[in-house]
Amino acid sequence: MNAPNSSLKGLDLRAEIDRLRKERNAVILAHYYQKPEIQDLADFVGDSLDLSRKAEATDADVIAFCGVKFMAETAKILSPQKIVVLPDMDAGCSLEDSCPPDQFKAFREAHPDHIALTYINCSAAVKALSDIIVTSSSAEIILDQIPKDQKIIFGPDKHLGGYLARKTGRDMLLWPGVCIVHEAFSETELLKLKAQHPGAPVLAHPECPPHIIDHADHVGSTSSILDYALRSPEQTLIVATEPHIIHQMEKTAPHKTFIGAPGADGNCNCNMCPYMALNTMEKLYVALRDLEPRIEMDEELRLAARKSLDTMLDMAGRTVGQGDVGRPIFAAG
Repeated sequence: MNAPNSSLKGLDLRAEIDRLRKERNAVILAHYYQKPEIQDLADFVGDSLDLSRKAEATDADVIAFCGVKFMAETAKILSPQKIVVLPDMDAGCSLEDSCPPDQFKAFREAHPDHIALTYINCSAAVKALSDIIVTSSSAEIILDQIPKDQKIIFGPDKHLGGYLARKTGRDMLLWPGVCIVHEAFSETELLKLKAQHPGAPVLAHPECPPHIIDHADHVGSTSSILDYALRSPEQTLIVATEPHIIHQMEKTAPHKTFIGAPGADGNCNCNMCPYMALNTMEKLYVALRDLEPRIEMDEELRLAARKSLDTMLDMAGRTVGQGDVGRPIFAAG
């Protein structure tokens, strides 16, 4: 069940969600790319892995993950004893879709001398086929710990992998997946925006293609972009990632101006994640009411996926939620 099965007209959804949160002993997680009304009622707002770790540390019986399916799966991998619900089970991810487990398994078998560094934006089954899971916060630190002569497969995001290869000098075999949101940014429109706001730094997620990264003043995870935007002395900043993160920026720094980088049509509409948008207040209410749709996972699969996640946390756990270049330092004044 992915949608409310009866009319919820007239229901005070915020009050009902708060009631069910208490009754179910639930924790509500919202990714930065969720709609503002969902971010504002969540117990935690943040990056996907950071959210799952925060939920793991609570005594909640239920995790309601307002994000996409691979994020909710990660929460279940880390908290198997908790019920994990996703408001809409169709909330997928283009990166996950680009990397079917059977194809990834065959690819690995064709390159037996390579280890697999796999971006967290993938299914639990692909995590189970991987050696080390990475986030945009941890990937570079993990690469630095791998011997230079070790051959590496990086997937599923070819843009993140390419960015890391250029930055570190590592030659990696890249899986050809992309994020449809970050792929949509237009270099031409970005240059127009930069001309309209001279001096405004451009903040970009490493899932962006090279022609956007090349114009960025800061490249980092969603947490890193948020941190940079709030700490920067600049009053106007251009943001090249899913635009709903701007809600958190405006809440924390209302005196600043944050401008979403445009898509090919000159606006940001094409850069809103259609998968994230499937989660609504109505669906969150129903998920808490019915404890469905629920993430279920075979224990053997969960343990195999957990192994690759634990390897990442052992190698770079301190980076989770910190951004891939750490905290920026600005000169006084």
